[in-house]
Amino acid sequence: MSEPSLPPNENNTMPCLMEAWLEHQSPLSLWLKSQTRDDSLAQDILHDVFIRAMDQEQAFCDIRNTKAWLFRVAGNLVIDHARKQQVLPVVEGVEFEEPQSPVTDKDVIDKLAHCLPRVLNELAPQDSKLLKECDINGMSQREFATRHGLTLSATKSRLLRARLKLKQQLSHSCQVKLDENQNVCCYTPRK
Repeated sequence: MSEPSLPPNENNTMPCLMEAWLEHQSPLSLWLKSQTRDDSLAQDILHDVFIRAMDQEQAFCDIRNTKAWLFRVAGNLVIDHARKQQVLPVVEGVEFEEPQSPVTDKDVIDKLAHCLPRVLNELAPQDSKLLKECDINGMSQREFATRHGLTLSATKSRLLRARLKLKQQLSHSCQVKLDENQNVCCYTPRK
């Protein structure tokens, strides 16, 4: 399996990312193969993990346990892929329509990324903090629970509720729309 590589411009290379990637890429690749039982899919997900790590930019260097973060992202991507393969129930209150013009996932995600920080700030501070620390910065739920004097069970429940609130807020504020495969197809930014 080929390792994702960065463009030759050395200014883009973050030593902390490359060091973590070189250390964990091989076991991550093997784990993905065992989870997906599909070498091609495992390679695609591995590349997506690398891209997500790159998207963190310098924040990646602040992640305490890069191995756990990389595996968590990979696990989430495996779950996302499995969900896409199943017929999911219709979500009430969300409109499904075809995009007006061909739109790539990356285009939509790039545009939606501008909406996310605003929507996160519209949530209750405790929900926003939990989502930012666990889902964006890669802190483990156990570590969050310990730091904030909560039980792991309470943290998991709060994170689930915060994710639901975020989904509702994204749907409302950004008018996120899903296509027939339950993928984000488009959204309308609030002006």
